[in-house]
Amino acid sequence: MQIGRKTISEPAVIFAPMAGVTDLPFRILVKEMGCSLVYSEMISAKGLIYQNCNTLDLLKFDEQERPIAVQIFGSEPDSMAAAAKIVERFGVDIIDINMGCPTAKIVKNGEGSALMRQPELAYRIIANVVDAVGIPVTVKIRKGWDECSVNAVEIAQLAERAGAAAIAVHGRTREQFYAGKADWDIIRAVKESITIPVIGNGDVRTPDDALRLLTETGCDGIMIGRAAQGNPWIFSQVIEYLKTGKLQPLPAARERLALVMRHLDMLVACKGEYVAIREMRRHAAWYTKGFQHAAEIRLKFNQAESRNDFFAILEKLYGLPEV
Repeated sequence: MQIGRKTISEPAVIFAPMAGVTDLPFRILVKEMGCSLVYSEMISAKGLIYQNCNTLDLLKFDEQERPIAVQIFGSEPDSMAAAAKIVERFGVDIIDINMGCPTAKIVKNGEGSALMRQPELAYRIIANVVDAVGIPVTVKIRKGWDECSVNAVEIAQLAERAGAAAIAVHGRTREQFYAGKADWDIIRAVKESITIPVIGNGDVRTPDDALRLLTETGCDGIMIGRAAQGNPWIFSQVIEYLKTGKLQPLPAARERLALVMRHLDMLVACKGEYVAIREMRRHAAWYTKGFQHAAEIRLKFNQAESRNDFFAILEKLYGLPEV
């Protein structure tokens, strides 16, 4: 798949931007599983302009992550363009504009999916960002604000006219958040209405889901989000299935648990032990979902205060060897 001048390996299986999840350590892990393109967490345009240290930290990436897209959010065309210039100076490959986030604190400022209610403003933001930088610009949208205002096709056409190089479509409205079933028909409708690549997003939980999304919508790439939480192996499974039709089993439990410790160590190196432990509690619950003693282990993880605490929990419950 071609996004502007950037070639994305095929089958194009892409890691969705998710706040608090798609940080540097986890992006590296999914990249090792064959992920074609990784996205940063969404980053505030104004935070970049004001040189907020925590915001700038979100721009850090490792060369092995390439190609990497950084997603920015905001509601002012000029500030979005200024933020895009800052992002470009960090050497990333693609800039993505967030027009899909449904959370209240984002939409109350007219950002994220709220922009789908203002097509003219959405167009100006995209056009300004495209004009400001020399790297490809993509846009992530939803089906619409609610079922009474389904306008993904209109926004996608405006995005293409404004110079966007690709568009990702989540088949849910803002009103749905992440509930209910994703509407893949809207993804197909967007694909049929524009010439730039379309990335389908929503309800891809298995390799078979990925194949059906491609077949039913004709989209150019697949974006996986929540299904990758605690399961970075889904990328290698989907890619293998799309290439060969073979279903690749998950690794054995001990290998999966060893990755929990490796993930934690990467977080510690990136953010320090105090922050890493608190962020890893959530990841560890995802990794061990469905395991024997899963409820007990979640409780223990939430009480962990150090790397050694995490290892002791896993060693006691599952006999995990030192890693």
